[in-house]
Amino acid sequence: MGKLIKNHWARLIVLTAALYQIAAALQGFFWPKIFWDFLTTNLDPAVRPIPILQILNLLLGILALAWEWPLPVFAFAETAMHRSIEARLAVYPLSALAALLLYQGTNPGIYYLIGLAVYFWGFSEGEVVCPDPWSLPRRKSARIGHV
Repeated sequence: MGKLIKNHWARLIVLTAALYQIAAALQGFFWPKIFWDFLTTNLDPAVRPIPILQILNLLLGILALAWEWPLPVFAFAETAMHRSIEARLAVYPLSALAALLLYQGTNPGIYYLIGLAVYFWGFSEGEVVCPDPWSLPRRKSARIGHV
């Protein structure tokens, strides 16, 4: 059996969360609702009359989608930002918070939190994200006479 590559697993989870977040943002344009409106109505101006939270969720979902599935057209896969697990651990909590504030985005918010936990697990074990998406890290070549 092979070894579980946590950053690939986390990438799949975050890709799912990003797609759900985009769908939730689009749905939020038609049915604006804050998830926490049963406690307070102070956050209602974030969704109507100006859809600030929906636009923020849409942009963060597109960013996460582009970050986790970089297209060769944009040449994002070769950047240090794409290979950085630390940057993901800094940005995705904001995406999770934005998703959790929107009523339609509670599931993507939970998926982001699970993806963050898996990314942190891989980071704590010393995993690296390869420059080519979905590729495996190269093994260090063993030189003769060296252990």
